[in-house]
Amino acid sequence: MKRTASLFLVALFAGAITLGSYKLFFEKDNFKYVQETATPFVTTSLPTSAAGAGINEVDFTVAAEKTVHAVVHVKNMTLSKSSPLAGFFYGFESSQRPQIGTGSGVIISADGYIVTNNHVIDKSKELEVTLNNNKTYEAEIVGADASSDIALLKIDTEEPLPYLAFGDSDGTKIGEWVLAVGNPFNLTSTVTAGIVSAKARSISPRSNQSFIQTDAAVNPGNSGGALVNTNGELIGINTAITSQTGSYVGYSFAVPSNIANKVVNDLLEFGRVQKGILGISGANINAALAEQEGLNENEGVYVATVEEESGAADAGIKSGDIIKQVDNVKVRKFSELTGYLSAKRPGDKVEVVIDRESELITVPVTLKKRLTVELPQMGLTVKDLSEKDKKTYKTKSGVKIIAVPQQYQDYGLENKVIVKVDDNDVRNIEEARTVFNGISKYGRTSITLISKDGERERLIFQ
Repeated sequence: MKRTASLFLVALFAGAITLGSYKLFFEKDNFKYVQETATPFVTTSLPTSAAGAGINEVDFTVAAEKTVHAVVHVKNMTLSKSSPLAGFFYGFESSQRPQIGTGSGVIISADGYIVTNNHVIDKSKELEVTLNNNKTYEAEIVGADASSDIALLKIDTEEPLPYLAFGDSDGTKIGEWVLAVGNPFNLTSTVTAGIVSAKARSISPRSNQSFIQTDAAVNPGNSGGALVNTNGELIGINTAITSQTGSYVGYSFAVPSNIANKVVNDLLEFGRVQKGILGISGANINAALAEQEGLNENEGVYVATVEEESGAADAGIKSGDIIKQVDNVKVRKFSELTGYLSAKRPGDKVEVVIDRESELITVPVTLKKRLTVELPQMGLTVKDLSEKDKKTYKTKSGVKIIAVPQQYQDYGLENKVIVKVDDNDVRNIEEARTVFNGISKYGRTSITLISKDGERERLIFQ
């Protein structure tokens, strides 16, 4: 027992020495001294401008200053008739009441030519233009084109006017800053800013008209005003908004300047728009169409039909081809094709790149004047007569009916030639459109037709 107790004391003593040595020589302190110091503040430098953040700062002031003096306020006085029923029930005769519509316009020459929307001046009896300096002038209509919604006005002044030069809308890029200048809600010289949201935008399933889409605020009264880039160049004429309320909700649309410029030049030179037509009907390629036609493409314009004697037919474009490019412009959808061609005239030549059975082919096409048109009021589609048609129908003039809407299917109109409407001779599609545009929806209309055997017949529509 004594030996065991001695060994225990020796072991205990040795352990104490070992622990003390470790504490003295190896173990480090696990605490820090507390020292009172000033609280450190972190200083950060936040950029107060786009330039400070390394981004080129956009200055709108120069473009706005250039633009506001060239944008005018347009007042359109029309006459509206009171309802005949009102006279019957309340005992007074129907009368004409003046109504005032307002919009905007852009001065495009020092001698007083002004471009605006057709719907701004439509059915006007009097037009009044107010400049940014509050001077007011009477305006006359030089010409208008309903399909592009562009009209040209003229005012006479003693002094040269500030004006805007047309820019190149084809060179406009998505994401580029733009300004919309006009007179919304009669608030003159209003400037709003936004970016180009999309190009070659079609906003109606019945039309492939091409628009520039922006998110610059546009409201009623802005129609006909200027869409300019930061250099103050006119790249569009503000035309429409998409809204359930009638006011701006984030989308606005402008006619591209290249189209507006071409329409203006046509109205000045010819009195009406000269449209260079490719001569095809087709559709945007989508998944359903690609599956139906067995296509390997997902972009481009699928050619469904080619009109006889058109530029496309002369160049050898065929049904089933896919249009991929025109000149240097890529074509992903129909509105891009029509948007580019809208700035062309009959006789202009373009290079069309088509995909035919997975092979890219470039064909030169000479554009021709429009050969077909859908007539207002009745909706008949007609074409100018070819030399072969003139021999077949034994007539030197008239228009051939090639498509008929459902309500007139039982009249046997298709493939007959219209030569007269009431007392008006019809020689070509332009005359046909003018005559049918004057037909009353509620009146009596007489149409003189020629059949393939050369027999004339007259149909009365009421």
